[in-house]
Amino acid sequence: MEAANIAFIIICSAMVFLMTPALAFFYGGLERRKNILNTMMMVICVMGLASVIWIGIGYTLSFSGDGLFIGNLDNLFLNGVSMSEGEGIPDGLFAGFQMMFALITTAIITGSVVGRMRFSAIFLFIAAWLVIVYSPLAHMVWGGGFLDAIGSIDFAGGNVVHISSGISGLVLALVVGQRRGFKQTEYRPHNIPFIVLGTGLLWFGWFGFNAGSALAADGLAVHALLTTNTSAAAAMLSWMLIEKLTIGKPTAVGACTGAVVGLVAITPGAGFVSLWSSLIIGALVSPFCYYFISVIKHKLGYDDALDAFGCHGIGGIFGGIMTGIFADPALGHTGLIYGEANLFIAQVASIVFTAIFAGLATFIIIRIIKLFMPIRVSAQEEALGLDHSEHDESAYPTFMGLDS
Repeated sequence: MEAANIAFIIICSAMVFLMTPALAFFYGGLERRKNILNTMMMVICVMGLASVIWIGIGYTLSFSGDGLFIGNLDNLFLNGVSMSEGEGIPDGLFAGFQMMFALITTAIITGSVVGRMRFSAIFLFIAAWLVIVYSPLAHMVWGGGFLDAIGSIDFAGGNVVHISSGISGLVLALVVGQRRGFKQTEYRPHNIPFIVLGTGLLWFGWFGFNAGSALAADGLAVHALLTTNTSAAAAMLSWMLIEKLTIGKPTAVGACTGAVVGLVAITPGAGFVSLWSSLIIGALVSPFCYYFISVIKHKLGYDDALDAFGCHGIGGIFGGIMTGIFADPALGHTGLIYGEANLFIAQVASIVFTAIFAGLATFIIIRIIKLFMPIRVSAQEEALGLDHSEHDESAYPTFMGLDS
């Protein structure tokens, strides 16, 4: 082991951790002011909840044993996990780095159901989802399980993080139902500077997310950093161009959304595709996500409140497919554009499997929770705002009226 690698991954772990409070600002700025604290609380609570579950049982289910679909219980509470030895970095450091992925993944889901879901219900859902959905997927992709065995690749979390959380968010939104006044009321972000702040911190943390997935301070990490930034930049410019052509003016919210979908799309292939490919991936993901958010969502009538599915689900699916197309043989895998179809087929198969598995498991989890407690606040509580009804707090003490 090299001290440089250890220092690098420690720093990357801290950067990925920062992405969760960054998402709280991003989501909080998008939501109405009467729900900002509840929206942010649903995100930051996973910093405690997911951390404890990961140490207790999440890591061992994800990375212990050689099962096809899930690990074993050999490393409960990191028992037997070395803090000083491992392949390249200590096993304990790898566990800590992966824990940060579990945090941000569960936080993403909450964006689909803000403004109407009970905090106690989402809290229980996250706890169950981490064990039943996230850990098996992490094992199947990165722990030598089923999705790895079929030949699919996922550098930093296209399937494990973005597709799983996006699909789960969509299913959760369908079960919980639409917000009060959906289709009759125009929902506007209440604090755009928060969105900009959250985007900047997410972009910063994403360098640790993707470059850190090289698990060493080497050329692959440098490559992943550059593809990550290039895709985000191209996607931001692409989204701004789309807005200029469709509504006449680029917006700050649109630019930030474009950057995020660019980061999502490059995640599965950051260390597998060439730099020029990352430019194409970023430029093309924005039209896809924009269409789903501005057209498909309204046509189908599902209330994905903060577009967790539209950004992470669609962006992750797009990125996984593009990885199957553009994977560079010089980086270890051969994509469709270089004349081989095997990887592309494996990528599509892994995406379909992830979507079905995450969606079905999410539906079962939330339906079981619904048997024991209401999962949605009352109409009166929703109208008053969840900051008051769920937490008895107010982000803006002088604000006494109701947001429409």
